[in-house]
Amino acid sequence: MNALNQINDLKARMSKSIIGQVEVIDRLLIGLLANGNLLIEGLPGLAKTRAVKAMARNLDADFSRIQFTPDLLPSDVTGTEVFQQTSDGSTFRFDPGPIFANIVLADEINRAPAKVQAALLEAMEERQVTVSGTTHKMEPLFIVMATQNPIEQEGTYPLPEAQMDRFLMHVQITYPPVEDEVEVIRLVRGEEVAAGTGVFRKTRTPIPQDAVFQARLEIGQVHVSDAMDRYMADLVQATRTPEKFSDELASWIEIGASPRASLALDKCGRAHAWMNERDYVDPADIRAVAHDVFRHRITLSFEAQGSAKTPDDVITEILRLVALP
Repeated sequence: MNALNQINDLKARMSKSIIGQVEVIDRLLIGLLANGNLLIEGLPGLAKTRAVKAMARNLDADFSRIQFTPDLLPSDVTGTEVFQQTSDGSTFRFDPGPIFANIVLADEINRAPAKVQAALLEAMEERQVTVSGTTHKMEPLFIVMATQNPIEQEGTYPLPEAQMDRFLMHVQITYPPVEDEVEVIRLVRGEEVAAGTGVFRKTRTPIPQDAVFQARLEIGQVHVSDAMDRYMADLVQATRTPEKFSDELASWIEIGASPRASLALDKCGRAHAWMNERDYVDPADIRAVAHDVFRHRITLSFEAQGSAKTPDDVITEILRLVALP
């Protein structure tokens, strides 16, 4: 079975546990294939944690979950040096924290103070952590998927722009349609009945990590034309110089996207094209991931907020104004 078939198999397995969130599953897979970290935002109960767990359960990978709280310490995430007495004398041994896993779920990341967020930042960006002056490398397959709720902001610590920018995509989860919610009820009811009777579905062999690494190699070979490179750069440039496109757009944007947005468009666009069985990137791939890439990288002006404009409204307008290649 080739890499694409294995990734499609992983997608199909996840879809059996996550009803009505096809786009979210696609974004999780794109983040995995593009080797980037994701910020997942949605109201409580919309299967944010369940989606990440479904991916980890069906992939041959170590999974850890960190529940972020105001009293969390950096060492609770990274690990710490532990004093150990042996027959040969005393020594300090590094006890790894939950960050040392292949897939790390950082649940409600905005509920932890700045020191903990900074500790997570090094692991996300540098793929390593430093404890007591010693650097410890992460596994080759390493991805952080952080969640946060858009409500109940009392007592939270909003992520600074510098850390937000390090997330490859900002994925939003919305309420499912009523038909899908009916299926959710039936799915959870069936799981509860199975758990109560002790009858569990036979666990299938998980997808090997090699499938992810092979997919990344193939995605690296996806062709991107000069015109597509210019289109991605034009979209990012439009967030920085919106006055060149329209006065209304200029009044909505206070700070534009960083060069990381261009890199993210390229990575996610190639992954999207590969998942759709194409060896080249076209404008549809870029436009498909643009909202997730730009959503957390654009700072709206006071006027835009006063007019109840959302980042998605602004991104949609940018896609409308920037000429297609």
